[in-house]
Amino acid sequence: MALNNPAYAAWRRRLQWAISLAALAVAMAWTPAARAQAAAAPAAETTRTVLVMGDSLSAAYGLGATQGWVALTADRIAKSQPGWRVVNASISGETTAGGAARIVDAVVRHKPAVVVIELGANDGLRGLPLREMKVNLARMIGASQSVGAKVLLVGMRIPPNYGPEYTQGFERNYTALAKQFDVALLPFLLQPVASDRSAFQNDNLHPVASAQPKLRDHVWTALEPLLK
Repeated sequence: MALNNPAYAAWRRRLQWAISLAALAVAMAWTPAARAQAAAAPAAETTRTVLVMGDSLSAAYGLGATQGWVALTADRIAKSQPGWRVVNASISGETTAGGAARIVDAVVRHKPAVVVIELGANDGLRGLPLREMKVNLARMIGASQSVGAKVLLVGMRIPPNYGPEYTQGFERNYTALAKQFDVALLPFLLQPVASDRSAFQNDNLHPVASAQPKLRDHVWTALEPLLK
């Protein structure tokens, strides 16, 4: 197309006009007032996560999905702690070995700010070696801390079936780990209901629905400070 062609000249004028309008629109959008308004706009809130790694006691075994203490805790957090959520990664029958095998994937996937570790009961009921239990829990705590998460270690007590040395060593694992890694400790999850037989299902292991609010409140005493 010749540069002195009238049609070409008209097309060029239209193009220059369109460019000028676009530049004017951008300039108007970013006047000092507009820039100040954008700067004052609050940044989108980032949701922080509480990740629960537990066994059947946290997986609401024998209950409805919304009846367990973890679900009740999630409801409380939704109402009282804006910007937080709860992810329940608990599995019925889980041991500390299973938790240790899953923890890296879980913390990478969910990027939690707080990790609640409620494991060990199944190790104790099966008489698994205490040293392995301690090592597994240590791995879970270390993996959680490696992504900057605070940790709440939830302890358990077991019947004296395997003798006092095993029973006492089982409990000491939790206190020793909490001290070693400087993490929060709730010594015994079932403390509020342990002496009440009516608070348990027929297996005498898992609390009934009416006992779950007591467990929620018990855990809350140690969890709430970590949400600040």
